[in-house]
Amino acid sequence: MENFIVSARKYRPATFETVVGQNHITGTLKNAIKNNQLAQAFLFCGPRGVGKTTCARILAKTINCTNITPDQEACGVCESCVSFQTGHSFNFHELDAASNNSVDDIRSLIEQVRIPPQAGKYKIYIIDEVHMLSANAFNAFLKTLEEPPSYAIFILATTEKHKILPTILSRCQIFDFNRIQVDDIAGLLNKIAQREQINVEADGLHIIAQKADGGLRDALSMFDQIVSYTNKNLTYKSVIDNLNILDYDYYFRLTDYLINADVSNALVLFDEILNNGFDGNNFINGLATHLRNLLVAKDPMTVKLLEVSENIKQKYLSQSQQIQVSFILTSLNLANQCDLSYKNSKNQRLQVELALIKMCHIPSVLQLAQMPKNGTEALTDTDQLKKKTNVTPPTPTSVAVEKAYSNDQKPVAQTFKEPEPVAKPATDKPQSTAAIPAIAAVPETPIKLKPESGSMSIKLNGNIGSGGTLIPSLTALENLAAGVDDKEPKYIVGDDKEAFSYEQLLALWEEYTKKAFDAHKINFFTILKSNPPKLESPTQIKVAIENSAQESILQSEMVEFLNFLRSRLKNFDLTIVTEKVERKIQNRLYTSTEKYQYLLGKNPKLEEMRRRFNLDINP
Repeated sequence: MENFIVSARKYRPATFETVVGQNHITGTLKNAIKNNQLAQAFLFCGPRGVGKTTCARILAKTINCTNITPDQEACGVCESCVSFQTGHSFNFHELDAASNNSVDDIRSLIEQVRIPPQAGKYKIYIIDEVHMLSANAFNAFLKTLEEPPSYAIFILATTEKHKILPTILSRCQIFDFNRIQVDDIAGLLNKIAQREQINVEADGLHIIAQKADGGLRDALSMFDQIVSYTNKNLTYKSVIDNLNILDYDYYFRLTDYLINADVSNALVLFDEILNNGFDGNNFINGLATHLRNLLVAKDPMTVKLLEVSENIKQKYLSQSQQIQVSFILTSLNLANQCDLSYKNSKNQRLQVELALIKMCHIPSVLQLAQMPKNGTEALTDTDQLKKKTNVTPPTPTSVAVEKAYSNDQKPVAQTFKEPEPVAKPATDKPQSTAAIPAIAAVPETPIKLKPESGSMSIKLNGNIGSGGTLIPSLTALENLAAGVDDKEPKYIVGDDKEAFSYEQLLALWEEYTKKAFDAHKINFFTILKSNPPKLESPTQIKVAIENSAQESILQSEMVEFLNFLRSRLKNFDLTIVTEKVERKIQNRLYTSTEKYQYLLGKNPKLEEMRRRFNLDINP
């Protein structure tokens, strides 16, 4: 029985021409050989399985070839090439730095460098995984690497360039290897399949190439595994089954459900995916990738960014024409938020299901946002809304709270006014298609609550911004029902600059202190009570504070406090500055004896009482 050789070794490139996806590396090396401008040290760095060691071996074989072709390739038939291919060349030394990383190993290497080649022009030393060398080994290697003999060439290979000392990097020519493109990997796999007489499907080869993540060795290993699994009949179905990859068809079906707002089928499909053994996090990441592919498929300039087979690309192009950019971007944002919160969630399945439900409701929001305007403004026009509903709409800045009790009391109605909306400046810039346009108005929505003593209904109506939601937040409801203005307080502007006395300031200071106490602002009351004001100048008041927490409290109340003082003193140039001071407490009492002595000084009769009742002082 003939020994099986894995494809990664059997089809390992033997010439620069057969190296896949690294044309910028091979072209530079061939020109260096042609012009006789070889450096004394090379550093090949890049991800795994992209051809670093392979290119190092090809370079070592080529520069010692006695019959180099016009294309600067090794002939493969001369004595040097044959000995290299059979592993008997004395001019080629390969060291694995992962297992030979000590100073003694480098010292042994340096001793070998001193011996010139017996045949050929160069002695080549390849050190693989060079980042595994110890710091002392690197230092021992520095001098030899900088000034080697004329016949010695060092080729270092690593996947982690950042771990190599800068002194080593400065002595090498650095070549950065790229991840191999999906099409290049799929093309090589197809050639190998034809040579090995294996039936393959292009879609299956593309799945393998994508799963390899730019590493050709990984792709060849998966290729061998699946060929053995399918008995030389590699199909798309067999690839996704063997590599545990979710079929594209699931995402295309799910997207159709999302577009049609079919929540039920979307959740059922997700349950089917989970029952097939797929993880929810991988599913949501795959959905995000699918939405990204739909986005790039909508523009002919970005179609080339689709790293899929031709059949799948046509499906993307077809489905992308049925979906809006705003839907894709909103869904991408929801998928990203779900991915971020997935690992920290105790109910991970619910996280994904909520994201899918929200995606299903995106079309209805977009439909509301893009309602046609027939000569008049949409719901923003009061007459238009009145005409459609036959009901006079309330003003968009009111909240009506109606209480109806179950007893004989009459219901009481209260109306609170919200702050007037600030008009936005007009702009000539067109609105982005990615953002959902603002909905002009929302019909009045009653929210009914049933307390123990009766029932309550809250009617809300107002505008929804482009970044908002159709459902108001709980904080907004509480603020509206309480009549709280959510705008930041502003300073009152005035022209009065009357002079005032310190006594007037102190009287108002005490008045506002009492006002803060009545308003249950205990922290602010403490600051005002314990820190009397100092009038530094006719318009500047200095307040002493003990720490940054007090300063933060003072700053939060500054606007209302200054408005009070300015209006009452009729001086709108008045300002308040803070001064940080440290209060030292002297003679602090710690032990029971110290406390007793302090009380004894206040009342000497305590000692007589202690003796009469035979009392002891606890330590």
